[in-house]
Amino acid sequence: MKSNVIGVLAGIATGALLGVLFAPDKGSKTRKKIKDKTLETKDTIKEELDNFLNTVSKKYESVVKDGEEILEKGKKEVNKKTVNSKS
Repeated sequence: MKSNVIGVLAGIATGALLGVLFAPDKGSKTRKKIKDKTLETKDTIKEELDNFLNTVSKKYESVVKDGEEILEKGKKEVNKKTVNSKS
């Protein structure tokens, strides 16, 4: 998943830059376009990174919750075995 995100972001940045550089315009207009595309790409990268981190965070929370449930289930089974062995 991480490599997909990086690939998408690199493709966006490369496409934006090439599109601006090959457009026939005055230097000042081209610089403005590069600046605007850079800001736009930065926002896109930030959004994609936020989405990626949110997904990772949710997965982490899910794994922690599952681990806690397994640990609690294991404790209950140990307690049952201890009580049964004393009887």
